[in-house]
Amino acid sequence: MSLKNIIFLTVLAVSFSFCSKNKVKPVIVESLTSEEIPDQEIYNSKVRITELGELKAILYFDTLRKYTDTEVTLLKSVKIHFYNEEGVNTSTLTSVKGKINNKTNDMYAIENVVAASDSGVTLYTEELMWRNKDQKIVTEEFVTIVNGEDKTEGYGFESDQSLVNYKIFHPVFTSQNNNGIK
Repeated sequence: MSLKNIIFLTVLAVSFSFCSKNKVKPVIVESLTSEEIPDQEIYNSKVRITELGELKAILYFDTLRKYTDTEVTLLKSVKIHFYNEEGVNTSTLTSVKGKINNKTNDMYAIENVVAASDSGVTLYTEELMWRNKDQKIVTEEFVTIVNGEDKTEGYGFESDQSLVNYKIFHPVFTSQNNNGIK
């Protein structure tokens, strides 16, 4: 046996001996139940939402956790671009968290929700739902709508997804700027 082979075998044997002494045991968290562990996790992705081949929205998120048993998907750092029939972006929604009902495909935006249309209307609230069956944006929470220099606040809101036709059910404040007169 040559000196080169002896050195190689010695280095290999020493390497194996270090490996066997440094075994790492996995950490087992016994406090979690199977319902708390997601079936799927996805990070830093985007999802194209289509209907009959037509682009309806693009969903961006930092974290997605899908739970099959409860039929819920949870999201973190959410951004959604909504598109009209011509494929033009009509509005954008952002929130800290989100939730999707996997059965109805209703989407919920939660915490620091901002929905802005390309027509200049911006909605601020803490919770908002996009209802899939009629493609409406709704909430019973407090909302602030800014349209140019006009501002309306109140409770309860419904709108189309492009924020063109909207109403606040219980307004509590409205300011309108009519050529500098308030």
